[in-house]
Amino acid sequence: MNNSRFVIAPHFRLQEWVAEEKGYFKAEGLDYEFREQAISADGRKHDLGDKVGAFQTFEQGRTCDVSSACHWTVNVAASAGHGKMYGDAYSLSPAAIFVPPESSIRGPADLKGVTISVGYQSGSHYSTIQALESYLPLEDIELSFSDGMLFRRMERLLDREVEAAALFSGPYYFAEQLGFRKIIDTTFMMATMISGEPEPDDVKKYFRALKRAQRDIDLRPELYTHYYKNEFPARWHHLMDTRRWGPGERIVFEPYDRQMFEDSFEWVSERGIFPEGDMGSGRYEDAVILLPQ
Repeated sequence: MNNSRFVIAPHFRLQEWVAEEKGYFKAEGLDYEFREQAISADGRKHDLGDKVGAFQTFEQGRTCDVSSACHWTVNVAASAGHGKMYGDAYSLSPAAIFVPPESSIRGPADLKGVTISVGYQSGSHYSTIQALESYLPLEDIELSFSDGMLFRRMERLLDREVEAAALFSGPYYFAEQLGFRKIIDTTFMMATMISGEPEPDDVKKYFRALKRAQRDIDLRPELYTHYYKNEFPARWHHLMDTRRWGPGERIVFEPYDRQMFEDSFEWVSERGIFPEGDMGSGRYEDAVILLPQ
């Protein structure tokens, strides 16, 4: 039995912040620690460098019991033994490729040969390919991984240091607010990774609290979008009008089933995103945990 406290860390979405504000974790009887580890005044805490993304952080080991990333990365990381994918829920994150308002790029085909800033082996990496491959052959999709994680590539786009960037969560809404042009929607699925050996009952309590928070966000999103500021670089706070922003990632309390898992694993494998032999077994039974309700 694991006697340590359940560690919760928000990660670019609203649900954990709302559940904490409303006392939903406590109401479920969860003995937990709330770590605000994504907060960074200068936005550099998640600037991990070239070709270091969500998969690499799973390899190194997360510092919380449950964490979210795009379903492709969680799928492969769990297959490779870096944790277990939680199979009883997934989420959807609005995302898009943005360019500056003065850019000559008007449509997806105009991105041929244009360097797009994305996170390595992270949601923006896969979803950019997925969205553009109906317009461009793979060899014409130019990706840059050198700008690190989400806020770094947002800042480089806003500062006109890159031609295009893939954004989601708060940076997506901020770029829209500032008039940056959305070239193509790249909305993608997120999944949850369970690290270590938390008590199954604690995991269920955590998700019951998030379900209550999701209901509140659906009902009155404008009451909670201010939480985006908690994870934004301070230099942008004076420009942010979160009253105009949407609710972002939405949790779907339905199974991430075998067909979804196998289709996603095959998609990643076919595109050679991981070196051969690094993807693990690809077996649903090895990677996914389903908890009795």
